[in-house]
Amino acid sequence: MDTFSKLVRMVVLLAAAALTGCATQKLSPAPSEGLDADAAVVFAVDDLIRQADDGRGFLGRLAAKRSRSKLVLDPLLDAGSGQQTELMKALEQKIGERVATDYPTWELLPFRATNVAEAQYLLAGTLTYEDADAQRKLRLNASLTELATGVVVAQTSVLIRDEGLDVSPTRYFRDSPISVRDRSTEAYAATARMPAGRKADPDYLRAVATAALISEATSAYNSARYDEALKLYASAAESLEGEQLRVLNGLYLTNWKLGRASEAERAFRRILSYGLSNNALAVKVLFRPGSTDFWPDPNVSGPYAIWMRQIAREASASRVCLNLVGHTSRTGSEQVNARLSQQRALVIKQRLETEAPELSARMRYSGVGWRKSRRHRDRRCARRAGPSGRVSRRRLRERGFVKLNGAGPHACAAARVFVRYRFS
Repeated sequence: MDTFSKLVRMVVLLAAAALTGCATQKLSPAPSEGLDADAAVVFAVDDLIRQADDGRGFLGRLAAKRSRSKLVLDPLLDAGSGQQTELMKALEQKIGERVATDYPTWELLPFRATNVAEAQYLLAGTLTYEDADAQRKLRLNASLTELATGVVVAQTSVLIRDEGLDVSPTRYFRDSPISVRDRSTEAYAATARMPAGRKADPDYLRAVATAALISEATSAYNSARYDEALKLYASAAESLEGEQLRVLNGLYLTNWKLGRASEAERAFRRILSYGLSNNALAVKVLFRPGSTDFWPDPNVSGPYAIWMRQIAREASASRVCLNLVGHTSRTGSEQVNARLSQQRALVIKQRLETEAPELSARMRYSGVGWRKSRRHRDRRCARRAGPSGRVSRRRLRERGFVKLNGAGPHACAAARVFVRYRFS
């Protein structure tokens, strides 16, 4: 190579290096006092895409201008429970609008299995309640993963001020008899908070195609297209990564909605078996306010007989020990709540004994009133209450759930009956 060619090559390399150095850097940290929902989405999307563009370098950005970078968004989850809310749906729509209007070299595709195979990047995000400066706020963690390498190329975190946000669960999670938190949702949450430059959770990446089927099925369920949802959940169940609570729960819910009681009971039995074998299960039960009676609406309490029968059978077959602990809200005196919470735990115990008398010696029950209720639910109740401190124009439902941890021969499990709030 002659001297002139060497000089030309050096100039080109220096120019490329200079342009790379001038690339957009990571945004400054989000303000500690938090942002409103719209501003938080703008910050998160800008931060993720700028980090990703910066990491590609000069030549990568040139290539991106010739061919748009394709991105899929796995629906946002609550990091603690694994559920989805109306707020999350609204944030996802805002994310799509921001990408479409401000980043012409990026394209957000619907989260479907066919699009996962076509996309270069995967966006995952979680919301978690935090206490900051005596104000309740939500932490949005989000990451962008390059699917070809499995490496997280960008990660961001921002606080969202809870200013009347709709954090009610979507229909699927509102109807769900269980908490769907399991290894699959934990792997998702781990990826959402994974620092840039590290590998995404391998369990999450292996199940992305199944997650897309679950997303399509859940969307169909939320739109009351139960036949379509059942087919999609069945397809997800047949996949290699289909043995997870969101799938099993979907099979139960859709069969119940379609009036297929026998199929729904079999699906519920699979949920219990999965939960016991994986050392975690929570089954929700609704009570009348201030009472030990189940909620009278058959659309709510209709399947409770199935649940109690199957819980008793699975617990009996697994030879687990059950510790039932009742909880209530803060409404009423501490003495009254302590007595009510214990009575509710006793109701569950008696129902289970009726189905499987041999469980009697392996169950304990107690009540703790409201002392271990989740603070954010109490605060949310207070925020929605009228001047008198009572909830106005809303019907307060007290919701309990039975939580069984542990399984296997001679294993001892913990079962709790909590009370939660729902406004409707």
